[in-house]
Amino acid sequence: MSTKVLYNGSCPICSREISAYERYSQRHDLPVEFKDLNFEDLRDWGVTSDQAARRIHVLKDGQLYDGIPAFALVWDDMPRFRWLARVVRLPVVSWVAAKLYDHVLAPALYALHKRRQTKQQA
Repeated sequence: MSTKVLYNGSCPICSREISAYERYSQRHDLPVEFKDLNFEDLRDWGVTSDQAARRIHVLKDGQLYDGIPAFALVWDDMPRFRWLARVVRLPVVSWVAAKLYDHVLAPALYALHKRRQTKQQA
């Protein structure tokens, strides 16, 4: 079964990282699909566009994950990054990574997203 990754393609930082994963996945014919929230029917994901823009989401085996656990699932499917999935699941590392992503990185990227939306509407 494939892993589906929902990301914000209008975010330059997000799209750069996801593009690298997508190129790697395509080169190695991996069962990972990448879906830009700006062009995806989010009803299939069970999230609003605002929720989707706040953090990465991964759908795997019928279950939705977000944040660091979502990244770990993506990395699990990519041999080059499996070590990173194992490291980020270590108890202390997992806690620190989740706090950093949840309270610093994801909010900062979301704030930039909202700023880009405001500029586009002006």
